[in-house]
Amino acid sequence: MGQMEKVGEYAFIAFVIIAIIAGIVVGAVPDYRPPTNTDIDGWVTFILVILGIIVGFTTVTEKETQPFLIAAVALAVANAAEPFAALNMVLDPLGYIADYIVKYIAVFVIPAAVILAIKAVYALAKTR
Repeated sequence: MGQMEKVGEYAFIAFVIIAIIAGIVVGAVPDYRPPTNTDIDGWVTFILVILGIIVGFTTVTEKETQPFLIAAVALAVANAAEPFAALNMVLDPLGYIADYIVKYIAVFVIPAAVILAIKAVYALAKTR
């Protein structure tokens, strides 16, 4: 494994950790949750989209594209389903924390997936 691949791997892990920490903070603190405070959510989302674009252009190799896209689809479906919303009735902050962690990881991964999907479609079109 080359040095650039290692840097990309560490960057990806760091970005996922940032998404998890942001999900914990926004989910745990009621003052940070939308609709009370959409500024925090908006800024976190914006930063994670930018980081996802960086990952999409730099770190995922052609060999890793298909598994990455499958994982991104699974995250997008999980994010849309909001599977942890029911926890809020029983364990108030845990449901919000889990929802925001899934949301922020999906927000980070989906821009990278869009870029990789466009690259894959371009590669398929180019071979014809």
